[in-house]
Amino acid sequence: MHNKIQLQVLSLYRQCLRAAKNRPGVKDHVREEFRSNASLPKLDTIRIEYLMRRGHRQLEQLSKSSVKGIGVFEKTE
Repeated sequence: MHNKIQLQVLSLYRQCLRAAKNRPGVKDHVREEFRSNASLPKLDTIRIEYLMRRGHRQLEQLSKSSVKGIGVFEKTE
C-alpha cells in the first residue's frame, strides 16, 4: 500500500510521461530523473517536497505547446 506522498509522486511521474509524449529525448530524461531519486529515504520529506515542487514547475513548462524538447546540463569530471 502506498502512502499519500508516494501516490503524489506516482501521479506526477505519469503526468510528466504524458507531457513528454512526442518530444524527443524528454521521456528518457523524465525516467532518469525519477529513477535517480527513487532511493531517497521516505523520511527525507524536505528533499522530497523540494523535488515535487521542482517536478511540478518542469511539468508546467513541458505542458506548454511551444516546448519541443528539453535541455540537460551534465557535470563533467
